[in-house]
Amino acid sequence: MQQVSFNVVDRSGASRTEIVEVSRLTIAGWAGRDQAAIEHHIAELAELGVKRPSTTPCFYRLGAALLTQAEQIDVVGVKSSGEAECVLVNAQAGLLVTVGSDHTDREVEAYGVTVSKQVCPKPLARDAWRFDDVSGHWDQLELRAYAVTSGERRIYQQGSVASLLPAADLLARAPLADGAAMYCGTLAVPGGIVGMTDGDALELELHDPILNRTLRHAYRVHALPIVE
Repeated sequence: MQQVSFNVVDRSGASRTEIVEVSRLTIAGWAGRDQAAIEHHIAELAELGVKRPSTTPCFYRLGAALLTQAEQIDVVGVKSSGEAECVLVNAQAGLLVTVGSDHTDREVEAYGVTVSKQVCPKPLARDAWRFDDVSGHWDQLELRAYAVTSGERRIYQQGSVASLLPAADLLARAPLADGAAMYCGTLAVPGGIVGMTDGDALELELHDPILNRTLRHAYRVHALPIVE
């Protein structure tokens, strides 16, 4: 179980604090609507030696203790990287949506996808929205990620969540119990997935163009040495 605290901002701009004891964490993988886009992401990972999934979408169960709202995470080596994702959290006061990163060890991923996800922390923003406030225009939400390497900031991922399965579809396939969280899938990475070295950072954004507001989170990687 992991305790996380959100600043929940409603559509009027008012905010309140919501503390959630997360007892179950799920990562939705291969969650695109467009089969061609799914194949593109599968091809990206195939270049890293990752096997094709048996089904799409699929749902990986991980330990909730991986969730972190810290600004720095510890990883082993320089073969891991993050992915911007919408994150659903079933809190006592109702369903929340925020932005997070499914940080994954790409070298371990070639051995086993579930294992690769379990060995890395899962960053999560501190601000959140009520799901009911965005469910009516879900497809218009936009995800962005910026990679920061050696002080240089560049777009890493960008696109509409309309390219991914709707949240309602994922919830129908994998219902969230009280205190459960789910990462909802990610976008393709133009130019291919690149590992993050010590000091590299990833900036995440979930933008709502209808209510003109943005959720943000940024974290830096501390790469621990591999001793053989």
